[in-house]
Amino acid sequence: MAASVGFLGPLGTYSEEAALLYDPSADMPYPTITAVGEAVASGEVEEGVVPIENSLAGSVIFTLDLLISQPKLFIRGEIDLPIEHFLLTKPGTDPAEIKVIYSHPQALQQCRAYLEKNFPQAEQMASLSTVSSVQDAFASPVPAAAISPRRASELYDVYILDRGIQDVAANVTRFAVIGLSDHPPTGRDKTSVAFTFDVDTPGLLYKALGEFAQRGINLFKVESRPTKQSLGEYIFLVDCAGHREESPMKEALAALSQPISMLRILGSYPLWSPKGSP
Repeated sequence: MAASVGFLGPLGTYSEEAALLYDPSADMPYPTITAVGEAVASGEVEEGVVPIENSLAGSVIFTLDLLISQPKLFIRGEIDLPIEHFLLTKPGTDPAEIKVIYSHPQALQQCRAYLEKNFPQAEQMASLSTVSSVQDAFASPVPAAAISPRRASELYDVYILDRGIQDVAANVTRFAVIGLSDHPPTGRDKTSVAFTFDVDTPGLLYKALGEFAQRGINLFKVESRPTKQSLGEYIFLVDCAGHREESPMKEALAALSQPISMLRILGSYPLWSPKGSP
């Protein structure tokens, strides 16, 4: 029998916190975003929770690439989680001697101004997760610190050097709930799609986005990723209001067939609403 919900581990990550908000029984950490996707695709878990976008650093490319490359996977939910970064060190570490600061690349990006101001000489090193960065800092041969969630201070014997160090106070990460199908209509939904063009001629993207505009469909986000086939070729990703099974979204998606060469619906799912909200 499949476990309930997998997430980007180890225990104590923001991904675990988001997963527990979504399903309090979430109990399956995985070492990478790809591993979460493979666990869902194979049926090892029913759903997975992975970061997809941050309000400061933008999209999480590993998750976008996973969704584009794995046709079995769909977005079936989203969770918005406020992020507060803590700077943790091994007890007894002199802050003035810190030579390396570890964290997940997204967290390092979100704290860039703080690090440049307070630790301009410290090397920034990428870790697999914000929690594993504590282990990396502990194993460092030189004095080191880690940017981690508050919960890491409960899991390890650490000293809290600083807290709330993200460059913008309103730091929020959006997590995607992925599964083998998307979510039935709720009346308050979002749809994510990816598409490419056969040829590169002026106005193609304008025409495609116009299908949404003509029907009064709000676009939340438009971005592109390389196809990885040829330099200058891109996959366009769009988040828009509405469900793929309902009008006017259904008609807009049908109209996108020309001159698009590939259209993949990444999923329709309810807009995030914290528990207790209307």
